[in-house]
Amino acid sequence: MTDLNEKQLEILQVAEQLFAEEGFDGTSIRDIAKKANINIAMISYYFGSKEKMLESLIIYRIADMRLQLESLYNENITPLEKIDKLIELYISRINKNRCMYQIIHFEFSTKKRELNFEKFTEMKINNLKALERIIKEGQDLGMFQKNINVALLSPTIMGTYFHFHMNKHFYDEIFNLKTEEDYNNFVATTLTQHIQKTIKALLVYEN
Repeated sequence: MTDLNEKQLEILQVAEQLFAEEGFDGTSIRDIAKKANINIAMISYYFGSKEKMLESLIIYRIADMRLQLESLYNENITPLEKIDKLIELYISRINKNRCMYQIIHFEFSTKKRELNFEKFTEMKINNLKALERIIKEGQDLGMFQKNINVALLSPTIMGTYFHFHMNKHFYDEIFNLKTEEDYNNFVATTLTQHIQKTIKALLVYEN
């Protein structure tokens, strides 16, 4: 999905916003066309259907994440620092686009629609390989233990965030988070730091 032109990217950004605000089923092609200030025929020409548009959006976001992972791998910092930055990146992206992530995971878990699961899985595997390179670098330097189930690191990161978010009212009360700004600041600092410590414990300490 790196061959998208500027107009296609613009349409996808509008669609992403509407999907997040109104839900996938609550958003029509007409709504997207109106907000993007284009005609419906152009959306049909570029994407074919709303389902194909969602598929393109998911693949574009996953491809973007891979580019960021590869860029992180090439930074001149220690593997532990890379893990900290990776978790910061994950949590920041998820929290900013949490409604969209929920739509994506609902669509792929229910298989309610005909989406390209093979392409999605292939790109997720590529992202996993990028993460494995960072872990292997730490292992080769003797910083990380050898017995690491890399495939379970991402669900540990995301699962912690989504459990926190799904119980937002409870944690708002516990941590006295009165505003959305309080909540986002807590996620960016305390929650992110907690997840960083958890993941580094899995990487560094022997079982």
